[in-house]
Amino acid sequence: MKKLMVIISMVTMIVALAACANANNSASSSSGEKESTQGKKVIVVYFSGSGNTKRVAELAADELKADTFEIVPAQPYSEADLNWTNSESRVNKEHNDVSLQNVLLVSDKVTNWSDYNVVLIGYPIWWRDAAWVINGFVQNNDFSGKQVIPFCTSTSSELGSSGTNLEKMAGTGEWKEGKRFTENPDESEVRQWARELNPE
Repeated sequence: MKKLMVIISMVTMIVALAACANANNSASSSSGEKESTQGKKVIVVYFSGSGNTKRVAELAADELKADTFEIVPAQPYSEADLNWTNSESRVNKEHNDVSLQNVLLVSDKVTNWSDYNVVLIGYPIWWRDAAWVINGFVQNNDFSGKQVIPFCTSTSSELGSSGTNLEKMAGTGEWKEGKRFTENPDESEVRQWARELNPE
């Protein structure tokens, strides 16, 4: 009888030890995935005409503890320039003449660009597409090995094909589904979106 009790005790101990080992392995795997996600270096690149996209970019960057890079035209857009209801405004002239859409930028190069794994790229929607001001940045940078997540701000237009068009323009990178925000979204909406990105 004693032998039987000893055998049962030994079996119980072996089962318990195996369960602990499995639990430890599962915990290690989960921790490793979390570290991998947190280990991504993220940058938020954006152009903002009236400040709406800048606000979203800065909130997302703050939530992700990411760096930022603002795409700045060498000749900044004034409020009058951005008045799309005026047929003589700068944006209307550029929209009607594609040759004017090659906007000179203060800089299109990010310091240590190769270090970044994930790029969020933000812009306002102009005539149902990404504001052409960002085209030079997209064309002049290599997105190879990076996940790229577009986002936009707009009064009424949706994201539409703007992200897809930029992906084609870039020719490199792993472009993900984007997000459209209203011109003045709630801070909580932006932060929640940023938290849920979880780049792989």
